[in-house]
Amino acid sequence: MTIPADLRSRKRLATRQAISNAATRLFFVHGFEQVTVDEIAAAASVGRMTVFNHFPRKEDMFFDREEEGRELLRDALRQRDPAIAPIETLRLLAHRLAAEDSPYLTFSAAGQGFIATIEASATLKARARAIRDELAHVVAQALADATGRDASDPLAHLAASLLLATWSTALIEAHRAFAQHGDAQLAKAGFLSLVDRGHTGLNAAMAGTPYA
Repeated sequence: MTIPADLRSRKRLATRQAISNAATRLFFVHGFEQVTVDEIAAAASVGRMTVFNHFPRKEDMFFDREEEGRELLRDALRQRDPAIAPIETLRLLAHRLAAEDSPYLTFSAAGQGFIATIEASATLKARARAIRDELAHVVAQALADATGRDASDPLAHLAASLLLATWSTALIEAHRAFAQHGDAQLAKAGFLSLVDRGHTGLNAAMAGTPYA
């Protein structure tokens, strides 16, 4: 019997999620470097090759929402209201994600475990920096596309770098605030406050360009 394509896709996604969940649990308990791929495969009840079919690198199991995050940023700019500037579109995206309790903006005990696991691993810290650089490139390309500019436009790359610096700082500070007082809503409000301040500077830097 032939398995329908949509069912195969759902099964593949379910397997991928099961592997990521099992890996993350093990990383939280034992530390990233201490966990082997064989241990992850056993915890997820799959074979070693199945793990590698879904995740070429061990760190990809931890940062499993990376591609989803890229698409979120791209889609926000592709679908933006033409009356709203690209930079403002991204600021509004941050507020929408906060209002929707997006997993990207969840401040919780689990989130603290996520941050602590990264801080304890040189490999994960390096990958987090690389993801930030890759996201900056994605945002620069999306900004240029949204305004009909060439992808090499230095202003698009400047805007993207400033935006990623703003959001990264806001996230770090919000997680730090949650660790101090345990209030998720207060942490989220602090995140948005820093995002708004950063975007004020970003708009000033991009004044006179199609990005602001």
